[in-house]
Amino acid sequence: MSGTTVEILHILAGLAAAVAMTWAAAWSYPLAWGVIWWCGAAAMVATVAMGIRPLRHARRRELQTRGGNLETKA
Repeated sequence: MSGTTVEILHILAGLAAAVAMTWAAAWSYPLAWGVIWWCGAAAMVATVAMGIRPLRHARRRELQTRGGNLETKA
């Protein structure tokens, strides 16, 4: 399994965990449903944001090992 695939799976696992925890929190305290989902959405955005850099590094390593050109041509 490639490094890029692993990083994407990590992001998806983090999103699934955030959705599950947000859903459970909203279910257990319905009066704060809206606030809880906004906080959950922020956690999901943070999960994706924190996964971008490792994903880019994994993609770069794959391109280097395959002999790909990393520089853009102007």
